[in-house]
Amino acid sequence: MKEQLKIAYFQQDIAWEDPQANYAMVERAFATVSDADILVVPETFSTGFSDNMACMAQPPESPTLEFARQMARTKDALFVATWTVLDQGVVYNRMHLVFPDGSYEYYDKAHTFRMSSEHAQLGRGSRRVVTQFRGWRIKPAICYDLRFPKWLRNDRAGEEALSYDLLILSANWPGSRHEAWSTLLRARAIENLCYVVGVNRVGTDGVGIPYTGNSAVIDFKGQPVSECDPSASQVQEAVLDAQSLAKFRSHWPFYLDFD
Repeated sequence: MKEQLKIAYFQQDIAWEDPQANYAMVERAFATVSDADILVVPETFSTGFSDNMACMAQPPESPTLEFARQMARTKDALFVATWTVLDQGVVYNRMHLVFPDGSYEYYDKAHTFRMSSEHAQLGRGSRRVVTQFRGWRIKPAICYDLRFPKWLRNDRAGEEALSYDLLILSANWPGSRHEAWSTLLRARAIENLCYVVGVNRVGTDGVGIPYTGNSAVIDFKGQPVSECDPSASQVQEAVLDAQSLAKFRSHWPFYLDFD
């Protein structure tokens, strides 16, 4: 396990339904980032959370995947991003975890947001995913998933004390509910004894909904390691420490009494 894992994350003002503009924006944002292990962008980074997401869905092998592969290869990092994918006749809001060698793992959003009718447009994922990168075990999640602690439970896993070390969550979470966003990020970190990376968008989307971002990296005590300025389009970096995580889990093994 790499002792210190460097995260770079982009609190993006997404160009509405304009993939090419968003590819260029993300490439510029990470241009000056060096030595990052993981790069993270908001949910549906290439289009925004649009009513046309299903119509804009791409096949599993797509231009957006090729862009993600390029970013992962160029930066020698895990590139984490979501976009809609049409797979065997069903459209999913799919998080891709793209490795520097071009391979990838994926997670389909399990909790589609019914209040915006996402549940009527997109399929609901049912597969729990934990992947590994540079020795860290990573749990992917998307936006509305954050409200469901049972789905994100860091269960005991065989000889391993817990099944994951880092929860990465990408979102389009409106500013009107920013207190819930920030509170739930901390709650998920505390209850699961893990680091949490929560990356949200900023700006106003194509239907007039404003976003304040409040993107952050939270440690296992629920304390911020790094935070973006509210409403600012910016890149932030954070370093996660494996020894500190292991020491805390050893001293406070709350997981031994999980329900």
